[in-house]
Amino acid sequence: MSQLAPLMPYHRVNILTGTRTARLVEDPVEYAKQIQKAQRPLLVLGPRLLKITLGERLLIEYALDIAKAKNIPTCATATVKSKMVELGVPPDSVYDIVEIVNALKDPNWRGVRKEGNHDLVLFFGFRTDLGEQGLSVLKHFAPHLKTMTLCKYYYPHADFSLPNMRKDEQWKSFLEGLIENLKKE
Repeated sequence: MSQLAPLMPYHRVNILTGTRTARLVEDPVEYAKQIQKAQRPLLVLGPRLLKITLGERLLIEYALDIAKAKNIPTCATATVKSKMVELGVPPDSVYDIVEIVNALKDPNWRGVRKEGNHDLVLFFGFRTDLGEQGLSVLKHFAPHLKTMTLCKYYYPHADFSLPNMRKDEQWKSFLEGLIENLKKE
């Protein structure tokens, strides 16, 4: 039973739609390699980034470090924009989560920087139930892109997901390792 724990999503409603589930990735080096393969990644930032701290830092600070390390465009949702502006990093776009998911479904959408649709979308800081439903939509209706989560819960509808992490120290270590590896390349 202990081996199944990392593969169980936080919310167990509507998780068995389709035959493809997320690839579980625990190594920040492997996550960094997947991000570096992308030509037009996008980091979608949710409101939980403003409510959770790891160590002495808000999650939004980790998210902005990830974006800065690879010049990844950002999409602020909910109240995230004001905090980003306060930190001196205005977002590339502002959408609510439903709007950005709908835009991403369209293969002809020009993306947040008008350079073409994104090929990899990283989601970070969303309620698990809302994130899982958005990822389900993209899984079934946006075959032109890959999805990845940075939250500490397993999301079966993403293409790449972290396992459920019970300890914040483990999550903090992963995020720091990811940032470090993104800066290397």
